[in-house]
Amino acid sequence: MPVVKLHPDEPDIDADLVGRLLAAQFPQWAGLPVQGGVSAGTDNVMYRLGADLAVRLPRVSWAVGQVDKEQQWLPRLAPQLPLAVPVPLGLGAPAEGYPWPWSVYRWLEGETATVERMSDPVRSAAELGGFLTALRRIDTAGGPLSGTGNFSRGVPLAARDEPTREAIAALDGEVDVEAATSAWESALRAPRWSGPPVWVHGDLSSGNLLLRQGRLAAVIDFGGLAVGDPAVDSLVAWNLFSGESREAFRAAQALDDAAWARGRGWALSVALIALPYYLHTDPGIVADSRRVVAEVLADHQRVG
Repeated sequence: MPVVKLHPDEPDIDADLVGRLLAAQFPQWAGLPVQGGVSAGTDNVMYRLGADLAVRLPRVSWAVGQVDKEQQWLPRLAPQLPLAVPVPLGLGAPAEGYPWPWSVYRWLEGETATVERMSDPVRSAAELGGFLTALRRIDTAGGPLSGTGNFSRGVPLAARDEPTREAIAALDGEVDVEAATSAWESALRAPRWSGPPVWVHGDLSSGNLLLRQGRLAAVIDFGGLAVGDPAVDSLVAWNLFSGESREAFRAAQALDDAAWARGRGWALSVALIALPYYLHTDPGIVADSRRVVAEVLADHQRVG
């Protein structure tokens, strides 16, 4: 069955296509069973290949550059990080009517992170904070700058102003427009990042974290990888953690008030922009976005 499309002009992607691509380009893996539906993110589709491999294909044109970026950088970053990350094993070429490059990865076992599945959310939050601290310490020489190549994650927050306000206006009747505007303007007033650009994951959400036996085991989907303002990776504090675990995440990185305020702004902006875009196509993203907006607005009201 083809993947349900979320964007205009998506190519048709299904398990049969994956099988044909493998047969033509990676005959050593062509006999392995292809299991569909294991992941269908907003930018990429993933199929499990046998027991130990995964095939990942961009589903939209703006994600195509992620393939070469992950192929180049993940093997370099992985040995320096305290949690597992995807490691590409093969680079596929356009063929069989599929227009873009694609990748074969080692399969990472685990289940998507949720608060209910975490055996100790505070420990998981601290471990994720440690992962980000390690990521930021890695040499950035030659690394791609935040911008159009990573959907502008890690750029100055002011660069999100116009699309965020447009999203707020489009959500009149769906969210508290006045409260959302107040929270967004508060984030914009936070001092900008003044340090050198550092590595950022760029899309750190619960869906990109894997647990094994309740413990944080892997960080996946590095399509937003770039060097920029590290505050963007704090958006996970509002889309996964709360209360004590949120504070543990912050403490593990020793984030100052300005970085924390920018991170809260990132969480709000990403959720607000996603809401109208996926309102009629992806109920899961819509539900998650509504929850994040509620978390940010409550936090903003509490701290002022």
